[in-house]
Amino acid sequence: MTTERGYTTGRARRERIIAAATALFGRVGFNSATMLEIAQVCEISRAGLAHHFPTKESLMEAVLETRDREDRERFRRNGSQGPDGIGVLRGMVDLARHNTEVGGIIALYAVLSAEAADPSHPAHEYFVRRYQRIRSGTAKALRDAREAGYLAANVDEERAAAELTALMDGLQLQWLLDPTSVDMAETVRRRIQELLVVPLDPAR
Repeated sequence: MTTERGYTTGRARRERIIAAATALFGRVGFNSATMLEIAQVCEISRAGLAHHFPTKESLMEAVLETRDREDRERFRRNGSQGPDGIGVLRGMVDLARHNTEVGGIIALYAVLSAEAADPSHPAHEYFVRRYQRIRSGTAKALRDAREAGYLAANVDEERAAAELTALMDGLQLQWLLDPTSVDMAETVRRRIQELLVVPLDPAR
């Protein structure tokens, strides 16, 4: 019982640290954030923080892994893995809609991805792989849609995947600057619909 309680407490503390780091990295960036600030927000000692995350790099990795895991779970719950690719494309619209509810996460990615353009940044390889994975997954969804007869004949899957990735990133930045200026989900939905010859959302 004591061991189980200790594990639960440790997990809760770890989650609190990750949440605090997410907020701080999104506000000031990885380079400017300090472990001491994060420890103070969590009301623990610097040594207590180091028990869970010995370096700022290890904490950043946990922050990014947590977001990726949550996104994968969201896609899975929403049934976005259908054989015709449409589920994945609908999932992109759902993700754009969800992102308006997690502004801190969007800020985190906007700041870290800009910093990570520097090859020496500890998150550089993470973002290189992340964008490769997103483009690859989107292109596969578009190829699946083509095989099902749903994709417009003039669409190049690889190019469209890169364009959709850029569209979502650009919309997120505009939304961070002025949340009233863009409707991320609707803009993404309209662009995806332009690539298809069937309704993306049959209910519309």
